[in-house]
Parts: sequence; structure tokens; C-alpha cells
Amino acid sequence: MSHAVFRLRAARMAASVKPFVARGGAAIRCERCRLLRAYCVCDLQPRVDTRAGVCLLMGDIEALKPSNTGWLIADVVADTWAFGWSRTVIDPALIALLSDPQWQPCVVFPGEFVEPSRVIATPPPAEPATADAPARRPLFVLLDGTWSEARKMFNKSRYLDPFPVLSLHPDHPSSYRLRRAARDDHFCTAEGAALCLALAGEPRAAEALSAWFGVFTEHYLKGKQNQPVDDADPVHQRLRALAPVAAP
Repeated sequence: MSHAVFRLRAARMAASVKPFVARGGAAIRCERCRLLRAYCVCDLQPRVDTRAGVCLLMGDIEALKPSNTGWLIADVVADTWAFGWSRTVIDPALIALLSDPQWQPCVVFPGEFVEPSRVIATPPPAEPATADAPARRPLFVLLDGTWSEARKMFNKSRYLDPFPVLSLHPDHPSSYRLRRAARDDHFCTAEGAALCLALAGEPRAAEALSAWFGVFTEHYLKGKQNQPVDDADPVHQRLRALAPVAAP
């Protein structure tokens, strides 16, 4: 089953002049989960229903990286869109999504870098349907890339200016171990999305995404270390207890 990030990756690869080679690029990976074949997690992918949606703006090669965690969001949240970010070229489908009356977009970004009047601590409250408009659902706009890329996306995407900025303040440290973070308080994209889902009143979806991220991380790192995975450990048990497995 393909999803938005899978399709963006395929389009990005088709448009590449030369192949993208990540670290360990010679290894044989599962096309669906991007992990080494022996560490595939496709049969563990959870399925949950959500009212919220996610719009990913992704750095140029982010969708090509096996360690990208925006992919995990699209695995779990059915209403996920992914767009490659460019300063000069804006996908009309992105503008159409942000303008769709069924969605209430908010941009997820640290409030310390934003005009205070624009910053919110919780997602906008749901608006019920009226005779003239459908009910509005939260749409979290996540900037998926390195910290420098995310700042550039935020500062140079004028079409995001009309929307409030959701500033996250987690009460626990990040468990991100796939790349070195530029900031000590940096949360990866999947962790940020899980926090957003929790704030939107979707704790089951938030837990499922967090658990899926945990299992993916465990398999990714064990694959790099060429070590066996214990599929009965607490990380795997947590995922199995939270959500049914998605159909192939």
C-alpha cells in the first residue's frame, strides 16, 4: 500500500539526474518500510482512525532518506499529504489543501522564533458544520528536514503566514536516535506529530504513532549494528497492545 511520502519519494527519484545513495545504500532494503530486508517491520504496521490530518513540507532529499520519520506518520495517519518544499515553486495542490474548508491548518514550529500574537499552545478548537460549510478538522503542517531547512521553510513560505503557529512543549526528552540533532530539545517529525495528535484529543493515535516510531527505531539501529531483534521486548509489546495491524 502506498502513501503520500512513498509517492513523493518515487517522484523525487524519477526526477533525479543521478541516483541518491544514502549511507549503507548498497544494502538491500524493503521498498515499503525502507529497512534492511531482514529487519522489515511491514507486518507490524498499526492502523488507527484519526480526525486530524498532517501536511508534510519536506526538504529536498528528506523523502529519500531511510531514516526519515515523516514516512512513519503517513503509515499511521491516513490523511497525510507530503510536498517537496521549494522557495520558488509552490505545488498548487498544497495551496488547495491549505484552502480546503474542511481543514484548520496550523504550523508546528518553536514559538520562540515567531511573533507572539501568532503562537498558540493548543490546536484551534473544532468548528461544527453549518448550513454553508462542513465541520473543520485540525491539519498539522510539519516542516520535515534539518533544523536549518525547517527555519528556511518557515521564513520563506509566505503562504503559511495566515495560519497560527502551534508551539510544542513536551514534558519528556526526545528518544530520537537515528541522526544527530542540531538542538538538544529537537524532536523528530514523528515525535512532533504524536504530540500534536495528543493535543488534538487523539491519544490512541498518538500512542500508536509513538510506538510505531519506537519499533522502527529499534529495527533500524539493530540493522546497522547487525544484531538480532527481540520481537518480544517492551517496545514491540507496546505496539501490539495499542493498535490492530494494517492490512497488506
